[in-house]
Amino acid sequence: MRNILVQADNGAGMTTRIESALTIGRRFGAHLSFLISSPYQQFIAADPFGGLYLAKEQLAQAQIADAELEKRLSAELAREDVPWDVAVADGDALSTLSLAATLSDLAIVSLGACDRRGHRGPTIAADLALTVPVPVLALPPEAAPFDFDAPVMVAWNGSPQAANALRAGVSFMGDAPNVILVMVGDDEGRVPAEDALRYMSRHGVHGELRREPRGAHTAEEVLERLATEIRPGLIVMGAFGRPRLRETLFGGVTRYLLEAAPAPLLLAH
Repeated sequence: MRNILVQADNGAGMTTRIESALTIGRRFGAHLSFLISSPYQQFIAADPFGGLYLAKEQLAQAQIADAELEKRLSAELAREDVPWDVAVADGDALSTLSLAATLSDLAIVSLGACDRRGHRGPTIAADLALTVPVPVLALPPEAAPFDFDAPVMVAWNGSPQAANALRAGVSFMGDAPNVILVMVGDDEGRVPAEDALRYMSRHGVHGELRREPRGAHTAEEVLERLATEIRPGLIVMGAFGRPRLRETLFGGVTRYLLEAAPAPLLLAH
């Protein structure tokens, strides 16, 4: 991973994104690209008679805020020992990050902030994982920076999406004290868990297979319980193994963990 893309904004998770990107960048000798997305089109409005006008004052304020963020971020990164650049792109976060990620090896964003019930708000992570051909690392905004020395949990269901996530995630497993491949229920999927363990071992990662019965619980509830037990520093999982519309209407592992994940998620579709 030599080219790492990082979403840059004034959100609550920015500090965690910066520190995690620096940690990962040092490990892989990577270049960090911080992207500030500025959807200036939101300041163009239509009047009742079909005309268009520009909200000049609001646009100017947004441009000043972007310039201040770029200046502040550049000053902070100038003290670090990792190569970097900061860019401002015109467009919404999903479209600008999707374009920038086409020549990246990893995209770093934040999960949503938790409400009083512990449920996370919306995040760009799921849409980005479906849009780009690179893994997406989604970090809890309230968490400490990414830790290579923490356990890793792999949610395995034998799907191509899970295999894509595992291939991306194996780079993060070298120093983990343990790597646990978790299967919930009896469905092996198209790729057996033993093949996944063999793939990991050839990368010097010796994981443990843990099969968990589903019982009266959903797969996502079992995974959440195991994550609470294992306390991983990273959860590796395929994004939307079932059609996106089905998960939106009926729920699913991806949607559930995006709302309840206790640890960073490495997503790949």
